[in-house]
Amino acid sequence: MMTYLTDPTIHQYLIGGMFVLAGVLHFIFPKVYMRIMPDYIPWHKAMVYLSGVGEILGGAGMMISLLREVASWGLILLLLAVFPANIEMFRKAYRRKGFTRYTSLLLLRLPLQFALIYWVYWAGLLH
Repeated sequence: MMTYLTDPTIHQYLIGGMFVLAGVLHFIFPKVYMRIMPDYIPWHKAMVYLSGVGEILGGAGMMISLLREVASWGLILLLLAVFPANIEMFRKAYRRKGFTRYTSLLLLRLPLQFALIYWVYWAGLLH
């Protein structure tokens, strides 16, 4: 029996909506995303907008069966590409505040990135 936990369609729409929203936020609050980018990455603002477009397109593609496979691979690549920014966000916060509840959540977020990658893989490529 399929439930909402195992129904891939629900997960495809959850992932899609989440990424579309996250992508839109890149355009509303670009400075937030620019602050967490590692210094060695050039053109911070352009990269924020580019990743926002990628999230919007990938999220929308997750909700369209014809595009789901391509969108899934695109989102997986995007999640891998932005992983250095997640590390940088933790590193900067730890340097400023030490080990706090906030920095521990940022540290916990790092392995969760790989869980998110698997979720996209499961919902978009295995179903």
